[in-house]
Amino acid sequence: MTLSERFIRYTRFDTQSDETSTTTPSTPGQLIFARYLRDELLNEGLSDVELTADGYLYATLPANGCDEAPVIGFISHCDTSPDASGSNVKARIVTAYDGGDIELRPGMMLSPTTFPELLVHRGEDIIVTDGTTLLGADDKAGIAEIVDAVCYLRDHPEIAHGKVRIAFTPDEEIGRGADGFDVERFGCQWAYTVDGGDLGELEYENFNAASALVSIAGLSVHPGAAKGKMINALRLACEYNAMIPSDETPETTADRQGFYHLTSMAGFVESAILQYIIRDHDRESFEKRKEFLRACVARLNASYGRQVAKVKITDQYYNMKQQIDRHPHVVSLARQAMEACGVVPKEQPIRGGTDGAQLSFRGLPCPNLFAGGLNFHGPYEFVSIQTMLKARDVIVKLCELAAQ
Repeated sequence: MTLSERFIRYTRFDTQSDETSTTTPSTPGQLIFARYLRDELLNEGLSDVELTADGYLYATLPANGCDEAPVIGFISHCDTSPDASGSNVKARIVTAYDGGDIELRPGMMLSPTTFPELLVHRGEDIIVTDGTTLLGADDKAGIAEIVDAVCYLRDHPEIAHGKVRIAFTPDEEIGRGADGFDVERFGCQWAYTVDGGDLGELEYENFNAASALVSIAGLSVHPGAAKGKMINALRLACEYNAMIPSDETPETTADRQGFYHLTSMAGFVESAILQYIIRDHDRESFEKRKEFLRACVARLNASYGRQVAKVKITDQYYNMKQQIDRHPHVVSLARQAMEACGVVPKEQPIRGGTDGAQLSFRGLPCPNLFAGGLNFHGPYEFVSIQTMLKARDVIVKLCELAAQ
């Protein structure tokens, strides 16, 4: 089976996660896919294949004459984003992309005018959707590349390597991917998530992240007799959001600039809820952002002379850089592997997070490697087969270099 065939087969599983669910995995489709992967890994001859009840899959490629080599690992996630449908994905290959528009479905174009990153892949074979679903390269491309890499090592015994561990997790897209990950069971000295974007991405710096839930309590009376009595929670919610600086939102920031992002807003006259995410690469600035949201609540309460608002802030993950910096060889080895495979490393901060961020703080240094996908979480998602093959080669080379 080719790498592209393996990936396209994986995309047929509906594995969207659901942040409203209280189960793990959050959706049954993820467990169905994990069981398929378990059986595939067993058929491919891997050892120590274990699937937990909550959807964490672990497996081992035994050492090939390098028993003293450090044990390293590779991790990807089974779920796809809830932002777009992942049901009945119909992936197709555009052979030798010519640089023009690609019609996904009538009237819907994947165009380099809107997505200039397409032109980087002119002449390559790219996999696209039919315009009705996401593709699932985030992160089924990573899974396919890891599986293909360990199969390649199995079939090429001349490449000496130590023990290699792989793991596939549920619910990364809703921030729970590392929650049930058993670092001790995984048993690695360091690992890499294969969950990045285009060719060469090497990421070991991510946002500090928190969620904020702002609750507004109003007072509902008949509008005909409302003067001096009604407190309209919906209007207060608008007042609160108006305090957020308009130039500190996702649509106005880039690179290492942090932001506040209103993700949902709902309510009635009597009560309203605003949900935010807070992001910043700098820890001190991150803490100040949280304090700012609390200060906005205090201002609103003071304005109305009563407690009309409260906020609950929950930290989600932190910038892995402060942990990775203690283990520079983990990054330098990835850099060396890419260069050996003819890939120019693109070291850049993630404007997001990965399972590797949480795992790094739990004692498993875990930078992020490119998997090849672009335009994640929507119907314009695509991935280059040639980039996927390079990602596979980098994984193979990392195993070889770690043994040296």
